[in-house]
Amino acid sequence: MSQRSPGEWAPLDLTAGTPNPFVHELHLSRLQRVKFCLLGALLAPIRVLLAFIVLFLLWPFAWLQVVGLTDEQLQEPVTGWRKSVCHSGVLGLGRLLFFLLGFLRIRVRGQRASRLQAPVLVAAPHSTFFDPIVLLPCDLPKVVSRAENLSVPVIGALLRFNQAIFVSRHDPASRRKVVEEVRRRATSGGKWPQVLFFPEGTCSNKKALLKFKPGAFIAGVPVQPVLIRYPNSVDTTSWAWRGPGVLKVLWLTASQPCSIVDVEFLPVYHPSPEESRDPSLYANNVQRVMAQALGIPATECEVVGNLPVIVMGRLKVALEPRLWELGKVLLKAGLSPSCVDAGAEPGRSRMISQDEFARQLQLSDPQTVAGAFSYFHQDTKGSVDFRDVALALAALDGGRSLEELMCLAFELFAEEQAEGRGRLLHQDGFSSILHLLLGSPRPAAATLHAELCRELCQAGPGQGLSLQGLSLRQFQDFSLRDPLYGKVFSTYLCLPHAPRGTPQRSKASSPGGPTALANGTAQAPKQKGD
Repeated sequence: MSQRSPGEWAPLDLTAGTPNPFVHELHLSRLQRVKFCLLGALLAPIRVLLAFIVLFLLWPFAWLQVVGLTDEQLQEPVTGWRKSVCHSGVLGLGRLLFFLLGFLRIRVRGQRASRLQAPVLVAAPHSTFFDPIVLLPCDLPKVVSRAENLSVPVIGALLRFNQAIFVSRHDPASRRKVVEEVRRRATSGGKWPQVLFFPEGTCSNKKALLKFKPGAFIAGVPVQPVLIRYPNSVDTTSWAWRGPGVLKVLWLTASQPCSIVDVEFLPVYHPSPEESRDPSLYANNVQRVMAQALGIPATECEVVGNLPVIVMGRLKVALEPRLWELGKVLLKAGLSPSCVDAGAEPGRSRMISQDEFARQLQLSDPQTVAGAFSYFHQDTKGSVDFRDVALALAALDGGRSLEELMCLAFELFAEEQAEGRGRLLHQDGFSSILHLLLGSPRPAAATLHAELCRELCQAGPGQGLSLQGLSLRQFQDFSLRDPLYGKVFSTYLCLPHAPRGTPQRSKASSPGGPTALANGTAQAPKQKGD
């Protein structure tokens, strides 16, 4: 790609439209740094120690509520003395726990609806691991949690006490069971306590709402939106995808003399018949209501798999495409992409196994091979399309201009049409290119391809073939000449670099700020999520 000096590098400006919700930058003045150093050395250790002691004191109450009960009995809400004694104990100690961490005030606005009025509560924005504080003014509603959390000391006991609904990432049928259980509880006529959801599914920086997952809205029952705000002079609580880590957030927050949290109950949202039938429509409309009340944008940004995805126009792109991580793996292995003979056949897929992949890339370390191979989409037999590998190596090589790289992408994935009508880039090839280079989710890329083809077909009689795919010129118009999408491609792919085969660090930054390397790779980020 064309060389540019670090001084000419300009990261993608996300603030021109919607703020990037996955990045939290904490800027402290010199006076604030001094204050946090003093209080962090004197106040924070005492607070954190006492809070952990209280956390362990919660365990006997959590254990007492479920001890001796069978799994069948726990399919119904706990009642009687277990409910009254243990519920009050956990509620009181929970408030003490957050008080010791510095949350001296929990200000509640609005009126919480009864379980008959709103069986489901949806809380946002989800910005920190302190957000479970919202359980206190909600009278400890039931929650949805990962099954893996059951093995965490104390936390697992508290989840059993809560009679939480568990979802397993390793069980394909788990999500269906969760949907059925949520629907069963939500339609129990007030028999079960309310169920609380954080519909964003992961933490953000509070500057925009992430796309709501439909799980909380599948039952089609009324929900009550709950807003969470931390109106403190310094935002030490945000735990976004990129920013202060868990220990720093905990330490800085415990160093604050007083932290405040506002919990606001909005009016109950009653779904229309259309929303009851369409959970995604229901979720989007509730998201807009909550965003308007918060005074922040409602976005389509979300976490797909384990990657945060941001929205640029109609294009969804990963905050940090896995291509950058692949480059880091190859760089660590001492492999220069320019030294590899790709040998991919244009327009035809050639599936290769992991062993063939290792031989082609001249990799011998099994751990490196497995790590690099995992970055590519695998079919049911565990093989990958070598065209993906060829395009990735070409992008990481840095020896081509952006125009040449887009031409190569088209040549690799475009298909020859019947009767000599030229080559067109169909939906699968278009999705593969965007997923590989930009980290775009394949369904979102497929939807964009269909929209582009439909628009080109409507543009004039000369665009008839566009119903089936994009020509080279049309693909270049999209990836190179479009003011927005061209900037996305150039930002993600045209990084400053050294001569081919000479890996060295660059001062450039990626669109979200990870350290860029000379061949277009970037350091892997700290991964956070729920």
